[in-house]
Amino acid sequence: MPKIKTNSSATKRFKITGTGKLKRKSAFINHILTKKSKKRKRALGNKSILHPADEPRIKMLFRGLI
Repeated sequence: MPKIKTNSSATKRFKITGTGKLKRKSAFINHILTKKSKKRKRALGNKSILHPADEPRIKMLFRGLI
């Protein structure tokens, strides 16, 4: 039986933590930055944990790893 491939786009966008949760990059940090405050831009630069409701869909893309 062949191996199950991991979705390559998901591996670039998400990271799996040690406890099995998924980390994602924040949105709204690529352009139109002049009107955003320094504090807001700093906060958007950090990674955040994926919402539990979205986890099953994304974890399905990581079938080869999880």
